[in-house]
Amino acid sequence: MNEFYSIFTGKVLVKSPALNLPVKPIPKKRIVSIDLLRGTVMIIMALDHVRHSFNREAFFFEPTDLTQTTPALFFTRFVTHYCAPVFVFLAGISAYLSGVKKTRRELSEFLIKRGLWLIFIELFVIILANTYNPTYSFLNLQVIWAIGISMIVLAGLIHLSRNTILLVGIILVAFHNLLDPIHISGNNFPSFIWSVLHEPGVFHLGRFTIYVMYPVLPWIGIMAIGYYFGKFYDASYDPVNRRDNLLTLGVGAIILFLILRTINIYGDPAPWSIQKNGILSFLSIINVTKYPPSLLYTLITLGPALIFLALTERPLNGFTERVSVFGRVPFFYYVLHLYFIHALAMIASVAQGYGWRVMILTTRMNNTVALKGYGFNLFITYLIYFGLIILLYPFCWWFDKYKRAHQFEKPWLSYL
Repeated sequence: MNEFYSIFTGKVLVKSPALNLPVKPIPKKRIVSIDLLRGTVMIIMALDHVRHSFNREAFFFEPTDLTQTTPALFFTRFVTHYCAPVFVFLAGISAYLSGVKKTRRELSEFLIKRGLWLIFIELFVIILANTYNPTYSFLNLQVIWAIGISMIVLAGLIHLSRNTILLVGIILVAFHNLLDPIHISGNNFPSFIWSVLHEPGVFHLGRFTIYVMYPVLPWIGIMAIGYYFGKFYDASYDPVNRRDNLLTLGVGAIILFLILRTINIYGDPAPWSIQKNGILSFLSIINVTKYPPSLLYTLITLGPALIFLALTERPLNGFTERVSVFGRVPFFYYVLHLYFIHALAMIASVAQGYGWRVMILTTRMNNTVALKGYGFNLFITYLIYFGLIILLYPFCWWFDKYKRAHQFEKPWLSYL
């Protein structure tokens, strides 16, 4: 357990030479940029979920639809693109750090158990939060599912060399778009497997509707690359070299994005095009595909994330410490914020005369025909979002404190 204590608190325990008992923790230099980045994307992530549940336009068109959107609505969606790839990438780094004092077999077992746990959580906890429907008739397989699958695959990949793991990750991220022309139609097992791997799809099995929203191939690649980057945070790695390497790679990813987007041939299934004005043309350039994450999507999200990591290795101040609280309890925050959002949406639905029953969902909320016309303008949506973050902070602060104080005697906390 000592390695978990070191990772999450930045301190190490020493033992009394006389009694061989743990005594006062000794502070250890800690790289706080990971918690800060994770906390930042967790806070931003809630914006999309609030928009999805409260913004009136969300029930009529996608914010990336350039024929109907506005710049404010587009960027409200675009900024949340950073959340999933950064979180998966950091999960790969965390997997590496978790295995520093483990054998490869022990780390494999840990990743398999963690992956199965996350799949269970997606199926029975996250889906319930999103639908409030205890019959589980609509199963939406999203990011937690993809992380769980990716961890199980990573459990096998870690037995390869780090360079081989990196190569596998790059191949999956860079070349999965070559599979875009391949389609397997139908409501059958081959089509479902293809959807799990590469192409989102909707399937019907009796009374159940299964929506595979997060095909796993590129997410496995992002996590594998993150695992390779975990070495950068090894205690023996020079911080100056780490900063320089992260900065160089981050800038390089952005430059590669610009080159590929300029060529406009490969890297995203939706090429950009000239629009009716310069602003919309710029939005077309950065309007990259998330489902599944295209090569260009990954470059434009992880590139700035690497630069963020390079530039934030410094002591926390009052503000960044509060942001980091969310980054230290991401799983707890993720589950909690979904239940809060749905409960608030149910209250808003009653207040607007739609009743609460319409919020017991059998499809995605913004696909529910009975909710057309429900919701608020973007300004009110942002007020709800900021209120939600303020509301959740005390809960996350308490759990962060509780988790650090009890992680030794309560190992199950490592799964939360």
